[in-house]
Amino acid sequence: MGNHPIEALMKSAMESIQAMVDVNTIVGDPVESPDGSVIIPVSRVCCGFAAGGSEFAPPEGERDEGDKKEKATVFPFGGGSGAGVSVQPVGFLVVGHGQIRLLPIDHNVVIDRVFDEIPNLMDKISNMMKKDKSKDQATKEDIIIVGEP
Repeated sequence: MGNHPIEALMKSAMESIQAMVDVNTIVGDPVESPDGSVIIPVSRVCCGFAAGGSEFAPPEGERDEGDKKEKATVFPFGGGSGAGVSVQPVGFLVVGHGQIRLLPIDHNVVIDRVFDEIPNLMDKISNMMKKDKSKDQATKEDIIIVGEP
């Protein structure tokens, strides 16, 4: 099935998609802010592709029975292809001041902030537990000292 017309349709559509979508479409060019932070846009890219075709038999009057034995009849071909690309911004990566943060665009910001604050919350809880342990140890030492003659 070498050099079938559907192959040419598929090849041209795929080359067009490849030309439209590259790495810079998904992860954009970095932009440096005045405070030294670097902001990188991030997007979601979705692609769709379809191709199809059919060969049609020539009308009854155009068939030549004598040539059929010598060479195969080439039927007319009809086909088409299509592609679609969707680019949706997801957020921005902010790199600077010793940290990397993702600032989402369409997500619930409250939930994202809660996830950002979980490490701080864990630190506070561990500090509170350390303070409670030190108070318990001090109370036990006081009881021992007081109880000695």
